[in-house]
Amino acid sequence: MTFPFLDLNRMHEQLQPQLDEAYLRVMKNGWFILGDEVNAFEKEFSDYCNADHCVAVGNGLDALALTLRAMDIGPGDEVLLPAHTFIATALAVSMSGATPVLIDVSADSPLIDPRQLENAISSVTKAIIAVHLYGEPADMDPIMAVAEKHGLKVIEDAAQAHGARYKNRRTGSIGHAACFSFYPGKNLGALGDGGAVTTNDPQLAERLRMLRNYGSRTKYLHEAQGVNSRLDELQAAFLRVKLQHLDEWNERRNIIAEKLSSSLRDLPGLQLPRIAEDSSAVWHLYVVRHPARDALVESLSDRGIQCQIHYPQCVPDTPAYADGIEGADRAIFSRRWAADCFSLPIDPYLTDQEVEEVIVAVRDVVRAHADNTCS
Repeated sequence: MTFPFLDLNRMHEQLQPQLDEAYLRVMKNGWFILGDEVNAFEKEFSDYCNADHCVAVGNGLDALALTLRAMDIGPGDEVLLPAHTFIATALAVSMSGATPVLIDVSADSPLIDPRQLENAISSVTKAIIAVHLYGEPADMDPIMAVAEKHGLKVIEDAAQAHGARYKNRRTGSIGHAACFSFYPGKNLGALGDGGAVTTNDPQLAERLRMLRNYGSRTKYLHEAQGVNSRLDELQAAFLRVKLQHLDEWNERRNIIAEKLSSSLRDLPGLQLPRIAEDSSAVWHLYVVRHPARDALVESLSDRGIQCQIHYPQCVPDTPAYADGIEGADRAIFSRRWAADCFSLPIDPYLTDQEVEEVIVAVRDVVRAHADNTCS
């Protein structure tokens, strides 16, 4: 049997009546930009994240870039971020005019290593972006402690961590601001692009609302050179439907992750994800590592199991930063992650039988590789 890495059709078929109702509600209202649906979603999502404010924007990259601008971070400033992340984290810093400075991850974790932060801080460092990669929260307490000591802002890149918890606190409520993506494949995904910023700072939220809307709080009065980055009413209505199911989907992902971990832990050379005891991941991705990654992914594809690689190049090795980026020489473990990690299917709509098929295929492929290596 062949099934995709993520099958959104199953989800949308189940939600069809609710999505149809949301669509009709927006159509009948006749208001499509910054209306009741966006206002309601912002309130519902901020409540979900245990944050005081939510500002919905056009996508996750804009959420990061506008947050940096709203914090008055730009040319001449430096922002610390992990070398192993989706490139949007670095692009947002570059878009702001600030300089991205890379911090390595650790040998056994894909998350930014807080122990390396202080050595990278300079007189012009203004912020740290802590990425909750793969749905696992970064180690926020030491990050916040370093930031407080040096007077820095902390931005959570929570694009893959809707609903995750760190020491029983929701991602989106820990840093000075948190940025989310609602790309369709996320744990909470729209039927198009979308993003949001959560924060407990009312002044930051107000500035974000202005910047996302052409720099205007009042129509035709433009206080700053803003942008057009507004979550539309239709996507907000769809997200309101999906938000009601997010915890259920995250729990199903957790059940699948536990099954994968218990069934694959004895395989030679396969390194499974390890989540900190004080964190609760939402398993946006189930990422494993193996020195023969490419061969295993190809063999699994031949068996009908689609896997993906998140991400085959760490930030300093992408052509986008071929001219150089500060901290590239520190990306030792980040490069190792990029070289040997790959993601197994963890779609919350996988059936128990399909999960078993993934397990059987992975066991067969990894053992066959080990046998061929030894022979």
